[in-house]
Amino acid sequence: MLFQGIGQLLKQHLIWFIVFPCLAGGAVFYLMRNEAKTYKTKATLYTGLTSGYSLRSTQEGFQTDYSGVSNAFDNILTTLNSNQTLHNVGATMLSQHLQLTKPTPQQLSVTSFQKLQQAIPAGLRQSLLKAGDLAYTRSRIDSLAQSQTNNPIRDLMQDADSDYSPEHIGKKLKANRRSASDMLDLEYEGDDPAVTQQTLALAIKELNERYTSLKSGEANPVVTYYETKTKESKKRLDDAESKLRAFNVQHNVLNFEDELKTRSTTREALVAEYSDEVMRNQAAKAAMSALNQRMTQGGSLLKISTALTDKQAELTAAETQLINARTNAQPQPVLDRYQAKIDQASTELKQIAQNYYAADNTSESVPKLKLIDEWLAKVLEYEESGARMAVVKKRLDEYQKESTAFTPLESEQRQLTRDMTVAEKDYLGLVQSLNQATTHRQDIAIDGSLSVLDSPGFPFSPQPAKRMMFTVIAAGAGFVIALLLAALRIWADKRINSLEQAEQRIGTSVTAVFPTVKKFAINSRSSRAAISMFEQLGNAINIEIEQQRTAAHPPLVTLFSLRAKQGKTWFAHGLVRLYAESGEHVAYLYPRVTDTDKKFEQDGIAFFPYDLHANFMNVREPGDLLTSEDTMAMSGFEKIILEIPALVGSPIPLHLVNRSAVSILILTVHTLWGRRDKQLFDLYTKAAKHPVLITLNKVQGSDTDAPTVVDIEQGVVRTKRYSEPNEVTSGASPNATAFDRQAK
Repeated sequence: MLFQGIGQLLKQHLIWFIVFPCLAGGAVFYLMRNEAKTYKTKATLYTGLTSGYSLRSTQEGFQTDYSGVSNAFDNILTTLNSNQTLHNVGATMLSQHLQLTKPTPQQLSVTSFQKLQQAIPAGLRQSLLKAGDLAYTRSRIDSLAQSQTNNPIRDLMQDADSDYSPEHIGKKLKANRRSASDMLDLEYEGDDPAVTQQTLALAIKELNERYTSLKSGEANPVVTYYETKTKESKKRLDDAESKLRAFNVQHNVLNFEDELKTRSTTREALVAEYSDEVMRNQAAKAAMSALNQRMTQGGSLLKISTALTDKQAELTAAETQLINARTNAQPQPVLDRYQAKIDQASTELKQIAQNYYAADNTSESVPKLKLIDEWLAKVLEYEESGARMAVVKKRLDEYQKESTAFTPLESEQRQLTRDMTVAEKDYLGLVQSLNQATTHRQDIAIDGSLSVLDSPGFPFSPQPAKRMMFTVIAAGAGFVIALLLAALRIWADKRINSLEQAEQRIGTSVTAVFPTVKKFAINSRSSRAAISMFEQLGNAINIEIEQQRTAAHPPLVTLFSLRAKQGKTWFAHGLVRLYAESGEHVAYLYPRVTDTDKKFEQDGIAFFPYDLHANFMNVREPGDLLTSEDTMAMSGFEKIILEIPALVGSPIPLHLVNRSAVSILILTVHTLWGRRDKQLFDLYTKAAKHPVLITLNKVQGSDTDAPTVVDIEQGVVRTKRYSEPNEVTSGASPNATAFDRQAK
């Protein structure tokens, strides 16, 4: 269906598809009649951006950044196509060409040399030249090209058709990356082979110089920045280390964390030792109290006991002084003095004890000797324990005092350590960034320029002419324009052009589809299709009549159309002949065309022309349409076929429509179906209280299905009797044939 629709579109607008391509192709062919010869040269550059080896390739974990590679290629292409690059290429080439005194095929053709001579006067040309100094010429060209006043150099550099203007060079110069490789393909096209080669060679040279300069200029500020920041960070790191070192020296500590652990262990040991001494002291005190109680029972020994107690206190004080001196690291003479004092007190205490023993060493007090020895031992133990306990307590107090001052010192040292760590990390990070920037700059210095793999060659042969190619392209564009216009016309077309459009716009299915029949012939596909469709339409009418058992007799079949020249007469002739062949007596009423149209009857068909009068919309019976001369008895017919005028120009006969058993809408393809047609059809369907059949006339293509000759063999015999070669008109003569042609 799609190909058929396209074929139908081409057939309907064939003239468009011929004229538009011919006009477009012919115009391009004529405009390019003076096509100039063009020359093209190519070159290939190796960038090394993807697979190239560099200093950074040796770094651990180095990976190619393909996004960065793509960006680098974009930067190269942008640098190449920049206005300054193109200006430098044109100015350099112009300064070289101004040095020439005559044209040469390898430097400048005769035509280009003459154009240059005409563009730049001889006087100006001489002022631009200095023997052996090409740089002077180049500087003068740059100065004149940027001058605010008009001059030949400026005009030449700004002319879009000049070989030296950036605009012209940018149009002809093309550069593309070759797939995903490191290669960059360049090409340049011009009308002078020498200029073409020189332009591309100068473009490559200028690209290398500018790209390397840009990359170097990009790296140097970065290296300088990181060098400055690294020095500043190193100074901050040195200051942080100096502060931490001074703090440790001032407070005589290497590490507060280790010191805290040591102090905690020592304090726990002192606490344990103090607890043990307290228990021993209390035990000795208790034992001494018990012995004192037993010893005080003897009154004769009271005096000696008092002396013994005093000497005991003196001995305890001497031992305490000795322990404190050792703890505080006193010199040896001091220790010897305290030791001598202890020895003397001990000797005196022993002497008093012996006296006490002698006094008490009687026959009745002999057991007290042992008691004194025990008491003396406990006294010594108690005094020693008290002295040690006092020393341990003093040391615990000193540790507590030091610990109170230790906590803020630890916080201060931690802050100093943190400052030094942060400064060190900052310094190391900047050193790494500096190394990377330095490596990148070194990479640019070693291999920053682009390598020329294929240098531009001299184009000896011109490019093939493009006149025919552009002509074909223009013809194709003309065909596309014609196709678009045809599609636009079809889209805006409100006509019914196919069976699908008819069913879609009317909103109901089509009962019969008839092709165009110019001349009846049994071998004609359209004739067989028409015969089959008439049979199908007759069957549909009979079924609808049969289902209406209360319908008036004879049944009235009304043929109508919304517009004129839809083929109602042709359909009416086909239907009446179909019913006549079946042996029915049929009446056919149709609008009178000429005054000579009279009623007549032929082969069981009664033809009645009628006049349209002002009361047409109020006619109730078919006989009311006829004059008194043409009246007929309705009871004598099996069917009445009524053809009414087009609804667009006549009223709807409401009573006749209600009286009808079946109505048939005749619709020809390519007929407009607008808002008015839709309204008329809706009004008719509201007036009709019976089915309305739809027939589509003059359909082409596959929408019509034609049976074979064998399929309609029986029907052909009886149909041939009504196939006499006579012309059919509206208001047909007695010998008219329905299949000779379709009435307009």
